[in-house]
Amino acid sequence: MAEISDDVLGEHVQFVNTDGSSSVVLVCEHASHVIPAKFAHLGLAPDMRKSHAAWDPGAMGVARRLAKNLDAALIAGAVSRLVYDCNRPPNAPDAMPEKSEIVEIPGNVALTPAQRMARTRTYYEPFRAALAAKVAASKNPVIVTIHSFTPVYHGQIRPVEIGVLHDTDTRLADAMLKTADQHANVNVQRNQPYGPSHGVTHTLKEHAIPGGHLNVMLEIRNDLIQSKAAQNDMADMIAPWVTAAFALTKENGTVRCVA
Repeated sequence: MAEISDDVLGEHVQFVNTDGSSSVVLVCEHASHVIPAKFAHLGLAPDMRKSHAAWDPGAMGVARRLAKNLDAALIAGAVSRLVYDCNRPPNAPDAMPEKSEIVEIPGNVALTPAQRMARTRTYYEPFRAALAAKVAASKNPVIVTIHSFTPVYHGQIRPVEIGVLHDTDTRLADAMLKTADQHANVNVQRNQPYGPSHGVTHTLKEHAIPGGHLNVMLEIRNDLIQSKAAQNDMADMIAPWVTAAFALTKENGTVRCVA
């Protein structure tokens, strides 16, 4: 398995394996629960700052392992999605949410246009620019975003274990769903527990669909990836699955899985 390096640009963006040889560009928008000190924890209690409301637990571990397995570049967020959700456009109310499920976010209540603009410029724009630059520099890029979700939401148990999400471009998602039985020994569903109607496909719409790039968003139930070993196992399952699905699309380019 290839060694990879990572770097962090200030408090804005995490870069992992930027010189990877694969055409896959991995994205993990909700990789971090860090809330910069100037926001005074957004008024949240300590347990809430590391809850699923603040980030996608386990997602970055899966994404990092995938970067190794596929020798792919990974662009990830460096602050909590409660500071700015990099999978939302600036005009979306939940780009800086006042509430996440049942969690109130006092530090996001009644933000002024100037405050919203300041966060957009500080956190979203560098992330968007970094991802756009990586996609532009890649030959036949394939955008794969990695997320996790909570097993229970608003009191409802979610049986799905991996969601294969897409927006208007279904090519890679269709291929992954077609090959799921051979590669995924879990409950796999299309556009679950979220879909385009929930506003979760912003990264795909911003960075993949306009250029006609193959793309998919993977949502992994976070109880399946609580430990590093579980995250590695999940990534080891997903890597050949993505590779096999890509082959079915019959597109030009190369997705490499490094043993």
